[in-house]
Amino acid sequence: MFSSEPTSPQLVVEALQSELGDSVSTDPALLESVRSDKSGWVAPGLPLAVVRARTTEHVQSAMRIATRFRIPVVPRGAGTGLAGGGVGTHGALVISTELMNEILEVNPADELAVVQAGVINQRLSDVVAPHGLVFSPDPASKAISTIGGNIATNAGGLLCAKYGVTREAVLGLVVVLPDGSLLRTGHRSVKGVTGLDLTALLTGSEGTLGVIVEATVRLRPIPPGDVVTLGAFFGDIRDAAAAAAAITAARIGPAVMELMDHASLVAIDAYSGTRLSAGGGAYLLVQTDARGAVDEGAAISEILTGLGADVRLAHDSAEGEALLAVRRNFHPALASAGEVLIEDICVPRSRLADMFATIDEISRRHGIAIPTIAHAGDGNLHPNFVLPPRASQQAEGSGEQNDQWVPASVWAAADELFVAAMKLGGTLTGEHGVGVLKKRWLENELGPRSLELQRGIKAVFDPLSIMNPGAVF
Repeated sequence: MFSSEPTSPQLVVEALQSELGDSVSTDPALLESVRSDKSGWVAPGLPLAVVRARTTEHVQSAMRIATRFRIPVVPRGAGTGLAGGGVGTHGALVISTELMNEILEVNPADELAVVQAGVINQRLSDVVAPHGLVFSPDPASKAISTIGGNIATNAGGLLCAKYGVTREAVLGLVVVLPDGSLLRTGHRSVKGVTGLDLTALLTGSEGTLGVIVEATVRLRPIPPGDVVTLGAFFGDIRDAAAAAAAITAARIGPAVMELMDHASLVAIDAYSGTRLSAGGGAYLLVQTDARGAVDEGAAISEILTGLGADVRLAHDSAEGEALLAVRRNFHPALASAGEVLIEDICVPRSRLADMFATIDEISRRHGIAIPTIAHAGDGNLHPNFVLPPRASQQAEGSGEQNDQWVPASVWAAADELFVAAMKLGGTLTGEHGVGVLKKRWLENELGPRSLELQRGIKAVFDPLSIMNPGAVF
């Protein structure tokens, strides 16, 4: 049974410090820093404290104390989330796993690794590369985001059309539950269907069920042979989207297929010093890494040329990687111009051109620029809103427990985007998660019965409802 001790902030902090020592911080600068993530949303007030856990036992102790005092808990990795799902709300205990950054095992024979939650995504790939292996989840933030955070949000990225989102790379988890007990899920074998799949359930749960502290992840062989990268300029974004759909319809599965509208190209040029926007009204970046990549690249080039594109082939793999790096600069490019609301919708690939047309129509009708890029290989679009400076200033210290930092006109346009995506058979979020920013639309997609069942599942894991309250559910 849980005790019902009165909640005194000072008493909680003293209990944490007694067990965890200098792993507990109430430094105002640190508390302020965890109030936000890369979404731009800033939580109201200040969290109670931050536990910078170094071991699983640290997390267990913190969770036991949080349960004892009924303190809300917010799990946090590197703070690179884009939906406000890992931010320290007023009075909450933030448990950071960023310092739990050991790669515990690399097993080339079984093509797996065991890592703590704070390991940076790219670091794992760098470590296993000498074995001819790679960790395939490839979010744009992979150089700074943690694997635990990737798992908590079921992150996607540039390569997921071919290699899958993070869920496909997770074999097993170690999770600290709200009462401090330890849950181990999954297996090290390729197959395993015993019982309900709690590993898949916890992947993408956004810190609402427990704290992920360790993961057994699948590694993949580095693709053999050549890598071919090409860029194609189109006069119109809808033509470019239709061309991406044509590549998929031809049963060609490139590793990367990224689509950028003209406004995106202008922003990237201003940030990176490139001249992509001079090439046309839209740009499709395609990379293939299959056996016979040269032949596959030629087939893709033929399709695109036949649809009126100006196709340019990267001269070597280094130039191809440089083009991908330019694409990864898109969000920093927008962020350099102001606060950015990065949206994340997904539609069937055959409806990609329809969604771009809808975005264009919404943009014109509302008088709001919506630079948009897409992981065209899987129909995942990222419409972006660059907010006026006044809205950004309102976010700081406003004390509002909502998203008033986003002007109502922007939310009205975003609402229409979400509705349109669902009407096309798509979803509110392809990879960023629900977090705080999208919870108001959750029932629209799931329906009341599904939402009720999901809340019931959360209650089984978290009977006191202390895990990331205010996010998702």
